[in-house]
Amino acid sequence: MSRLSTKSGRSLFALATTSALLAAHGALAQTAAPAAAAPPPMPAVPAEVPLNVHAIVMFVIFVAITLGITYWAAMRTKTATDFYAAGRGITGLQNGMAIAGDYMSAASFLGIAGLVYMNGFYGLIYSVGWLVGWPIILFLIAERLRNLGKYTFADVASFRLQQGPVRTMAAIGSLIVVIWYLIGQAVGAGQLLHTLVPQISYKVSIVIVGALIITYVTFGGMKATTWVQIIKAALLLGGATLMALGVLMHEGFSLEKLFADAVAAHPKGDLIMQSVVPIGAKANPIESISLGMTLMFGTAGLPHILMRFFTTTDAKAARKSVLYGTIFIGYFYCLTFIIGFGAIVLVANNPDYVADLSKSVLALKGGGSMPAVYLSHALGGDFFLGFIAAVAFATILAVVSGLTLAGASALSHDIYANVIKKGKATEAQEVFVSRACVIGLGIIAVLLGIAFEKQNVAYIVALTFSIAACTNFPILVLSVFWKGLTTRGAVIGGYTGIIGSITLLILGPTVWTKVMGMGPAIFPFDFPTLFVLPTVLVVSYLVSVTDKSAQADAERAAFDAQEIRSETGLGAEMAAEH
Repeated sequence: MSRLSTKSGRSLFALATTSALLAAHGALAQTAAPAAAAPPPMPAVPAEVPLNVHAIVMFVIFVAITLGITYWAAMRTKTATDFYAAGRGITGLQNGMAIAGDYMSAASFLGIAGLVYMNGFYGLIYSVGWLVGWPIILFLIAERLRNLGKYTFADVASFRLQQGPVRTMAAIGSLIVVIWYLIGQAVGAGQLLHTLVPQISYKVSIVIVGALIITYVTFGGMKATTWVQIIKAALLLGGATLMALGVLMHEGFSLEKLFADAVAAHPKGDLIMQSVVPIGAKANPIESISLGMTLMFGTAGLPHILMRFFTTTDAKAARKSVLYGTIFIGYFYCLTFIIGFGAIVLVANNPDYVADLSKSVLALKGGGSMPAVYLSHALGGDFFLGFIAAVAFATILAVVSGLTLAGASALSHDIYANVIKKGKATEAQEVFVSRACVIGLGIIAVLLGIAFEKQNVAYIVALTFSIAACTNFPILVLSVFWKGLTTRGAVIGGYTGIIGSITLLILGPTVWTKVMGMGPAIFPFDFPTLFVLPTVLVVSYLVSVTDKSAQADAERAAFDAQEIRSETGLGAEMAAEH
């Protein structure tokens, strides 16, 4: 176990930092919960620290398999439809797995388990919040998105509106989400690879990660990205299942014994079985409602998630993919709950994992995101620890691949092909520009990852989800369901969402007080969605109903044809044939 305190104590310290910076889920939970706050920047790892051989071997195997998939996909990527939408040949089950792979992050895994470890049953509220966005996608968006769109959600938002202004607004919102999302992912990936191979510096680690992502997406397009996400989902579900089974075996497959042992081990005792225990200072109904809206509607507005529905063979497969994805994601969150309680039993009070037993039996070496990682060691030793670390890295690569492709699509398809070239670009030109954008976004991710190495970037997730919830989601829904929406209403409403989210986030407690140190926050809430989203809807409505132009009348008249296509699929994009 001394090797763990030397190797894993430092190596996994970086993984904890990773989990605080990865994707929306864990970071959102950490923003809302001081108990799971991001740990301080990782100290330099001495060169003499032994390598985690198991993790490195598994990491190399994963990279080799995914590069092989990329080569296979590149040989079959011949058209723009192949590059952006995998030839629209992905089945409902495959796309459901890919959606789960795109959505379930390492931070979700580590973050929720950490919340349950610290707070008990109440930690499950966050997994519920992230899950309930999927029925919204299933019933409101998936089928219509597939029937109306081509490659990006801006295709749907601008279907009967003016292409230039609407696509530009949608692309700006998408790029803000994608780029800021990429920062946390890049930092986490660099820290993790640097930890697995301490002799490689953080900067070189970031460059390696960037090179892998550029290779996947530039050559393999959506086909490669899809299969990387499917493999990652299988690994993450498999790893979490093994951990949950290990916990249940330890407890004789008795949930009653698991909860009883957890109550006995946790300093809060019976309180961890209550669902109303507030986390930190967040017992605020307005903050909680705004957080819930951010999680639900933000999920339904993430560009890299919405893009997945264009890969299916038809609208029926799109609906099935949401159903499968919801099942996989819901199952995953159930596992994290068991893992969190298992960590209370096996990790809490253990001197090999707890920083200082004399001060706290819960506070772990490396911070509040470590329970699941230490549990993997408690259950399976260094081998299982290495497997979970490799799964975390696979998770990062899969999510970043999807983000990069979504950002490149916004630039090449929405801005270049439809705004600059006004729909006259050839497929070859569009794909060339998209690949160039992938390289550009990869370089940007590397540079920003290096620049933000020692920064706490958890607050940016509130920005990305808020923009997705306050711009992408309402404009998409209004364009599909409301006949009265006009270009003027969509554009002004969309920019209201972007500017409002950014402004209130800056004026809120996280940025204004904690990051900038400017004193008490002007806007008292971390998540502005409760205030910005209704404002966007009202602004879009008022601007649209007061628009009496001939263009507005033509856009309203075009709604009937759009509705027929969205409901029936007549005229929808078909699967590519080779």
